[in-house]
Amino acid sequence: MTVFRLAMPGASTFALGLALATGMPATTPLHAQAVPAANEAGGGDEIIVTARRRDERLIDVPIAVTALSGDALAKAGAIDITDVANMAPNTTLENSRGTNSTLTAFIRGVGQQDPVPGFEAGIGIYLDDVYLNRPQAAVLDIYDVERIEVLRGPQGTLYGRNTIGGAVKYVTRALNPDSPELRIRGTLGTYKQADLVVTASAPISDIVRVGASVARLSRGGFGDNLNIKGLENYNKDVWAGRATVEMGGNGAPVFIRISGDYTRDKSDPRNGHRLIPGLASGAPVLDNVYDTRAGLNDPKQDVKAYGLAMNISAELSNSLTLRSISAWRKDTSFTPIDFDALPSVDVDVPAVYRNEQLSQELQLLYESNRLHGLVGFYYLDAKAATSFDVLLGLSGNRLYGLPGLNGYTAGDVRTNTWSVFGDATIDFTDQLSLSVGGRYTNDKRNAFIYKANRITGLSPEFGGTLDPIAIAVATDFRGERTFKEFTPRASLSFKPNADNLIYASYSKGFKGGGFDPRGSGTSAPISNVSAGRTYEDIYNFLAFDPEKVDSYEIGYKGSLLDRRLTLSLAGFYMDYKDVQIPGSVGCTVGGVQTFCGITTNAAKARLQGIEAEANAILARDFAGAGSTFRFNGGFGYIDAKYKRFIGPTGDDVANQRTFQNTPKWTAMGSLAAGIPAMGGMVDASTGLTYRSKTHQFEVPIAALDQPGYVLWDASLVWTADSGDYSIGLHGKNLTNKRYITSGYNYQNAAGVSTLGDEGVLTAFYGNPRQVFVTGTLKF
Repeated sequence: MTVFRLAMPGASTFALGLALATGMPATTPLHAQAVPAANEAGGGDEIIVTARRRDERLIDVPIAVTALSGDALAKAGAIDITDVANMAPNTTLENSRGTNSTLTAFIRGVGQQDPVPGFEAGIGIYLDDVYLNRPQAAVLDIYDVERIEVLRGPQGTLYGRNTIGGAVKYVTRALNPDSPELRIRGTLGTYKQADLVVTASAPISDIVRVGASVARLSRGGFGDNLNIKGLENYNKDVWAGRATVEMGGNGAPVFIRISGDYTRDKSDPRNGHRLIPGLASGAPVLDNVYDTRAGLNDPKQDVKAYGLAMNISAELSNSLTLRSISAWRKDTSFTPIDFDALPSVDVDVPAVYRNEQLSQELQLLYESNRLHGLVGFYYLDAKAATSFDVLLGLSGNRLYGLPGLNGYTAGDVRTNTWSVFGDATIDFTDQLSLSVGGRYTNDKRNAFIYKANRITGLSPEFGGTLDPIAIAVATDFRGERTFKEFTPRASLSFKPNADNLIYASYSKGFKGGGFDPRGSGTSAPISNVSAGRTYEDIYNFLAFDPEKVDSYEIGYKGSLLDRRLTLSLAGFYMDYKDVQIPGSVGCTVGGVQTFCGITTNAAKARLQGIEAEANAILARDFAGAGSTFRFNGGFGYIDAKYKRFIGPTGDDVANQRTFQNTPKWTAMGSLAAGIPAMGGMVDASTGLTYRSKTHQFEVPIAALDQPGYVLWDASLVWTADSGDYSIGLHGKNLTNKRYITSGYNYQNAAGVSTLGDEGVLTAFYGNPRQVFVTGTLKF
C-alpha cells in the first residue's frame, strides 16, 4: 500500500517559499511531503493529511477539502492559482479588475471582490502555511509547487483570521535532503508565451541544506491597446525568485527553515472592453473583446512583493512539540485603472496600493493514543494603504494636454490583532470521535480616510501639484474600532468500518468590520440639525460591523469496490449575518460629480447546498502493466439567498438582490489514461468544467452577468520512467469560449451615466484558447 502525505493550512502569515506545514503532528518531520491529487488516489493508495494537526487518512477527516498535487497540476497544464477554481466545487478564484496580480476569491458564496484597505477578504489565502493579509500580489503562478488545497466552510478556529468562507493553501516544493538537485522547466505557447523556471538545491552537511528558484514568466497580450502604441492587453511580464535555508530534520529534534522571496510584475495595464458606445464621443464597441482604447498609462503598472519567514519546530518529548512561525511581508502595486476604456479623461483612476505585515505564531501540540490537541497564540501587525485619483475630465482632455477635474481619495488602515486558540479530539473508540475547539480574537482597526474634490490635474502622489484654492475636502477622518469574538467548532465522526466515514460538524466564522475607505463624510446624515454634522455622524456613517456565519455540515467519505472508487459528499447550511456590502456610486459633493463609497451591513442571508467528488479507476493494466483509465469528477450546488437586504431608501430589497461570484451550479469531469510507452508513461487527459449563470454584483446587470458556460481542456504528457524528464502538450479553453469574469458599471436602470460623460459599462474576460508545450529536466 502506497502512502501519500498532505498538510492542511495553518493560521500563519504570508511568505513565498516557506514549504513546511504548521499543522503536523509531534512525530512528523517538518518537510513538505510529495503528494498526488486527492482525486488520483485509488486502488491501494491512501492519502494522509494533517488537517487536524496530526497524521490521518483523508477519508478519516471531517472536512470538505479538495487537494491537488503539483504533479496533477502540471499534467493538467495549470498556469496560476485561478485554474484551481475549475477543479473544486463551489469555488471562484479570478483576477480582480484592472490587474493581473490581485485575487478575487469566493467559496460557498462568501468572499470579497473589492481589494481596497478596510475591506477584509472572506477567504484565507495561505502560501506555505503563511497567511496573506491582502489580495494584492496573490494571483500565484504555479511553478515549483508541491500541492494546492481548498478547504470549504469556516476554518477560523485552527487556521486564523478571515477564513469565514474557507481557505486556499499553496505549498512550494521542499528541498532534497539527500543530494544536489537541478530542475529546469520551460514552456512555449501561443500569444508568445515563454516561461522558464530553474530550481537548484544542495545539502551542505547532514543537517544544513540550501536552495533557490528563479522564474521568468512572460506572454504577449490576448489583445492590444489601440490607443497607446506599444501597450498590449492581458499580457504577462513577471520575474520571481525564492531562496531557502533548512537546518535540522532527518530525525533531529529541532528543525529550522528560513526563506525569502521576491516577485516583480511589470505587465501592461489590464483594461476592460466597453459594452456600449461612448455616450459623448460616440466611440463604437470594439469587435475583439480583448482589445481596448484605454487612455490612462500613468503610473506605469508595477507590482513588487517580497518577504522573509522563519519556522522553528522543537520536539520537547514523544508527546509534545513546540512550534514558532515568524513572518514579514511587503508589497506595492502601482496600477492605472481606466474605467471608461476610452482615450478621454473620463473616470480615469491612477492608483497605488501599499501593504506590509509582521506576524508571530506559537503552537504547542500534544499527541497520545486517544487524545490529540493543541493550544496556540497568534499576533499580526498589518498596514494597508491606498491612494487614487478619479480624473473626470470635465475641464479638458488628456490628448490635448489639459488637466481633468480630480477627486482624490486616500485610505490608510492599521490592523493589530491577536488571538488564542485550542482544539482537541477525543477518540472514544476506534469508530466514534468528538472534536471540539475555539478561538478568541481581538481585532483592532485604526483608519485614516481623506477625500478631496476639485483638484486639477494629478495629485502629488502621482507626480502632480495641488492648487490649495481649488480643494474642497469631503472627508478628513480618523477612527478606531476593536472587535472581539469567540469562534467555536465541533464535529462528531462515526466510522462504520475502516473505509467509510460519516460526520456532522458545526463551525462559526467571523470577519472583522471597519470603515469605508472611499466614503464621503459630507454625505453623512445629520442626527441633530442644530448641532450640525458631528464627528459621531461621520463615524457612524463610515463604520460597518463584522459579519458572522454559523455553518452546519454533514458529510460522507468512502472508499469502495476494493478502493477503485472514492466518494466525498457534503451538505451544508450557513446562517450568514451582517453581510458586508461594499460598493461605490457616482455622487455629487459640493456641486461636483465625483465617486463615493457606500458600505453597509444591509443583509442577512441563508446559504445551503451540496458538494460531491468522485474518483474512479475504470480499468487497470489494459494496455500493459501499469496502465490505467480513470475518471475524476465533481459538482457543487448552492442556493444562496438574501433573507433581508435594507437598501439606501430603508426598504427591504432582498428579492431584488443576488450573490456575486456564486454560480448555482459548478461541475467538472475528466477522463485520463496512463499508458507505458517509449521508456516512460504517456498520460492523456481531457476534461470539461461548467459554471452556471454568474452575477458580478448584488444587483443583477444583464450586460455583465455571465450566462452558464462550458470550458474544454486537454493534455498529453510523456514522462520518462526515471522521472528525470518529460514533455507535454496542453490546450486550455479549446472551444475559445468568451466569458465575462468581472466588470464595472456606472449606469442606472434607464441607461443614464451616473459617473462620467462617456458612461461606464465595461467587462473583463477569461483567457481565450491557449496551446502550449512544456518540457522538464531534472539532474
